[in-house]
Amino acid sequence: MAKEKKVQDYDFMYDFLRYYVDIVMKLSYRKIKYVGKEFIPKDGAIILAPNHTNALMDAMVVLGMDHQPKVFVARADIFRNPKIAKILKWLKIMPIMRMRDGYEEVKKNNETIERAVDVLRDRVPFCIFPEGTHQTKYSSLPLAKGIFRIAFQAQELMPDMPLYIVPVGIRYGSFFRFRSTARVQIGEPINVGQFINEHSNLAPAEQMTAIRELLTERIQKSIFYIPNDEDYEAMYEICATVVKHQTKRCKFVVDGKRLRGMDAHFEANNRTVREVMRLKESNPEVAAELLQLGKEAYEMRTQQSISLKSVSAKNGLASRIMQMFFFILKLPYTIPASILTLPMVAVVKFLFTKIKDHAFRNSIRFLINLVLWPILMIIYAAVAYSLLPWEWALPITLALLPAPIVAQETWRMLRLFKSDIKLHNNKPLRDKYKKIRTLFIKNK
Repeated sequence: MAKEKKVQDYDFMYDFLRYYVDIVMKLSYRKIKYVGKEFIPKDGAIILAPNHTNALMDAMVVLGMDHQPKVFVARADIFRNPKIAKILKWLKIMPIMRMRDGYEEVKKNNETIERAVDVLRDRVPFCIFPEGTHQTKYSSLPLAKGIFRIAFQAQELMPDMPLYIVPVGIRYGSFFRFRSTARVQIGEPINVGQFINEHSNLAPAEQMTAIRELLTERIQKSIFYIPNDEDYEAMYEICATVVKHQTKRCKFVVDGKRLRGMDAHFEANNRTVREVMRLKESNPEVAAELLQLGKEAYEMRTQQSISLKSVSAKNGLASRIMQMFFFILKLPYTIPASILTLPMVAVVKFLFTKIKDHAFRNSIRFLINLVLWPILMIIYAAVAYSLLPWEWALPITLALLPAPIVAQETWRMLRLFKSDIKLHNNKPLRDKYKKIRTLFIKNK
């Protein structure tokens, strides 16, 4: 009798297709950067614990960290169909029950824990989103207990092997815009066995609370973190308003290296949050005024459909004018490319009407690009080769390969240029941002 294949076992087809999937994932972003991969422990088993903000894309950017296979968990109800369950297992995804499924269902997680231990014994990274659900905010949700139950029981069942919980912070330039940016930071790992030994004086429930607080702290250090309260939108508006000042005037140095690009932007935003939070304590009246200005700017900007990118842009309108020059140059390619990608756009728009949660939008775009564009390319190549000599058909086919990306980037330029013009023509809003900068710089 053939031995049942484990979820973590090597699969040639899975491994082969991973190259294609990783390429499409990375092309889904203008830039993606992984920070701190060298801190992932090599001497034991690891449980990856990412924050959860952008549905399927969170799993994809974690998976794309390297070519190593990783096993994920997903809510158990999607495994009810046997055929879907088989596909999910091939994709290295395991079911996990949640408290909302009922206590009796949660008790079935013992089997999941046993399988998780088996995965960890084979030194395959096991990934679980400890927040349990996603939210499209630069913040964090309370961590569920599932990850800690798995970690504690796994460590008990394999005392001979070090086990680490590795916080992973994912920060997107935009939750909803396709081909935004993504920054993935590996936080300081938690050695589970060492933690248990150091807190042996605590009861199991107290240990659970302590490690949950520790992981929460380390995840928040790895992300752009804004407290999720009534001042969230105002705080985010302030961050975008002063980010140019923060990155230009502050010399962010970590381990003797000057931070640049996304790293400097990340540090600048987090420092802004910390400075406003300190201002709340030291000078609450000024902080209240600053946050009120941020709230008013947010309301004015969103009412006019002005992108926050126009507010935080490094080089402002002059840079956009230069981009418009390139926009005009690319139009002869962009127009036919946009026409040929219309079937993809139509399918995406249709699916948007069926799934109301906007957090899934980039996941839908990713899947459509992953599956539908190769099919369309085969059709277009067949048409080209049937109508034209191969000397013409081949370069046309090759030229069409980047069509979805070029079309997306070109229309993005136009959208941001229109947003910049709106901001430039809205003097009350620009004055509001000027007041925010002046008040922040004066009191930082």
